[in-house]
Amino acid sequence: MVEELKQQMSLDIAAARTLTTTTKSVPQMQEITSRWLLRMLPWVQVSGGTYRVNRRLSYAPNGSLLTFTSNGSEVRVVPADLVKLPWLQGLDDADLLNALADQFVQQEFEQGEVIAQANQPADRIVLIAYGKANKLGTGKYGDQTVLEMLADGEYFGSPSLLAGNWPYTVQAATRCTVLTLQRQAFRKLLRKSEKLRAQVELAQETAQKSQNRYGEAAIDLASGHEGEPDLPGTFVDYDAAPREYPLSVAQTVLRVHTRVADLYNEPMNQVEQQLRLTIEALRERQEHELINNREFGLLHNVDRKQLLQTRIGPPTPDDLDALLSRRRRTHFFLAHPRTIAAFGKECNRLGIYSPAVELHGVKVAAWRGVPLLPCNKIPITGNHVTAILALRTGEENQGVTGLHQTDIPDEYQPGLSVRFMGINEKAIISYLVSAYYSVAILVPDALGALLNVEISR
Repeated sequence: MVEELKQQMSLDIAAARTLTTTTKSVPQMQEITSRWLLRMLPWVQVSGGTYRVNRRLSYAPNGSLLTFTSNGSEVRVVPADLVKLPWLQGLDDADLLNALADQFVQQEFEQGEVIAQANQPADRIVLIAYGKANKLGTGKYGDQTVLEMLADGEYFGSPSLLAGNWPYTVQAATRCTVLTLQRQAFRKLLRKSEKLRAQVELAQETAQKSQNRYGEAAIDLASGHEGEPDLPGTFVDYDAAPREYPLSVAQTVLRVHTRVADLYNEPMNQVEQQLRLTIEALRERQEHELINNREFGLLHNVDRKQLLQTRIGPPTPDDLDALLSRRRRTHFFLAHPRTIAAFGKECNRLGIYSPAVELHGVKVAAWRGVPLLPCNKIPITGNHVTAILALRTGEENQGVTGLHQTDIPDEYQPGLSVRFMGINEKAIISYLVSAYYSVAILVPDALGALLNVEISR
């Protein structure tokens, strides 16, 4: 017996929808993030497209991390990077730098092995290519203390030290690959190269000049005196070659067919929506460049004295405290969201609760009242290692400032222009969308970084 089909009693949904108006959202975009860095930086108007950071004359060079190349087994320091060593800063002889790089010998140390022993002859300069090492000293009562943690790209030893003994012990905290320049090889190069001798002598003379603990040329003052002694005369010397930051640019050409722009603008303007999403992508790229650009990005411009290493790998409260202690005021931390989660796990493990703070009407994670802001532009390497940045911001605080130029032709947003480029023979409208920006660090301690932060434990 064949079952009879039920007779339809009302209009079905598919047919009914042909007479309805669909409610639509504006186009969505997963790439959009909170962009806290762009929101938190104070932006300085840069007329003429260049910002010059004038500083007091400093004798202490602002070094950064060395980089290395490897063919799998052999490691070599990048010769041009050797100018990051304080006693080679300013040396512009590529052949001499290559010859110097060739003299470094690779050595391997297992965890716990001593790389340099205190009170033993300082007979080499050591570059750490891979791994972590503890610089150890002796406390007041003879106990061992950790003076500093060294890791990839850092170094110890100098020409002035090669005449005496090591004032500290350096012990491998993990397996380490180091490059060493032996005293004999270095002195042989000194005898051969007059230019290298002059460079080292200049560095030693500079180190002996009167300076404060920050390496700045001293200002002679008198205090605590009585009577009428002769007061010292002084002046504040300026850096004769201050750093200049030219504005960088992110650009694209937005294309829209005239047929689309003319006929399909209801209920939403097609050009406006195309432009909105294009600008969002430009702003994302802008924040990425402010952090990762090799020339001016924050990650690549942290002074070596402001670089810290994690004590055990994951980000701990002790690590963030050490980062906070490096500057007189920290306005916020910047970290990848996964790093913030890893820090939260460490706090949970230790039974520590750090209350959130309100910022721009939003509750955000914090440590000791300093906001810990998410930024997915901070890279995470393949072995789940990343960094945390700490910033003091604003010109009035001698901090980090964003740079842009406003009132530019066809300005659409501050520092961003949308310029009509015309209609081509295929009836396609073109708009040039440009964003101009950079970032400046006014004094070295305005920016710090916690490196080798492990987030996979």
